[in-house]
Amino acid sequence: MAIASMGTTVLDCPDPRTLAAFYAAVLGWETAQDSDDDWVELEGPGGYNLAFQRSEGHRPPQWPGTEHGQQAHLDLDVPGDAREEAERQVLELGATLLQGDDGGRRSFRVYADPAGHPFCLCYPRPQDT
Repeated sequence: MAIASMGTTVLDCPDPRTLAAFYAAVLGWETAQDSDDDWVELEGPGGYNLAFQRSEGHRPPQWPGTEHGQQAHLDLDVPGDAREEAERQVLELGATLLQGDDGGRRSFRVYADPAGHPFCLCYPRPQDT
């Protein structure tokens, strides 16, 4: 029997509303009604939630590297034929490309969100489909 069940994933950041707006646009999720300036929660399908908590003095992770290691990151799946459009959209929303897919040798690209958290857009390689 499980001791607990997985709840909300929470990212610390300097501005929860701004970072929540970024991920709401990326994921198409809605902001929970009880959100405030220090805690903003997005509600996704199947009971998944992603929250953003104000952290004064937030220091973004450095990727790659270990001095300010990433500690955690999000893998976001996109269809293989949509990866270029997905990249264009996340960059327009304020993401920064950290590492490409090495000419298609890897099935993901690494980005930083506007607060500096690493996340990956993952997609099947053509030989995987």
